[in-house]
Amino acid sequence: MIRTIQVTFDAHDPEALSRFWAAAMGYVNPPPPGHELEPGQDPFDAWHDFLARAGVPESEWNSASAAQDPDGHGPRLFFQQVPEGKSAKNRVHLDLRAAPGLEGEERMAALEAECGRLVALGATRVERHEPSPPMTAGHIVMTDPEGNEFCLD
Repeated sequence: MIRTIQVTFDAHDPEALSRFWAAAMGYVNPPPPGHELEPGQDPFDAWHDFLARAGVPESEWNSASAAQDPDGHGPRLFFQQVPEGKSAKNRVHLDLRAAPGLEGEERMAALEAECGRLVALGATRVERHEPSPPMTAGHIVMTDPEGNEFCLD
């Protein structure tokens, strides 16, 4: 039996981190249960209204967030607020496939373009690894806005 997964991130600011990863992966931030978003409506505005009506204290509105594949194929990303900061290199990281089927300089140019887009969203570039066939096609190491390492692959 095949299992599906949810990737969970510990976060200082779940809303901001889920916005970043939704934009990075082409995902969406889902609306509250039973709520349809109006065109252009920010899902977090809908969540804030929903939580206020439910009597959740405003201090708890940013305790969790999510991002999901709009087509329902990729894993759901869940962000939970934790009091402690990141203290070491993460033991699991995501590889974003930003240049499928490309090789050499064409591949690295596509990775560089995606790197620039993600830096504009709040990511940090760490280092570039050049292609070294047949062992590696090349990749760029980055961190998200809270310092979690990931690679553009």
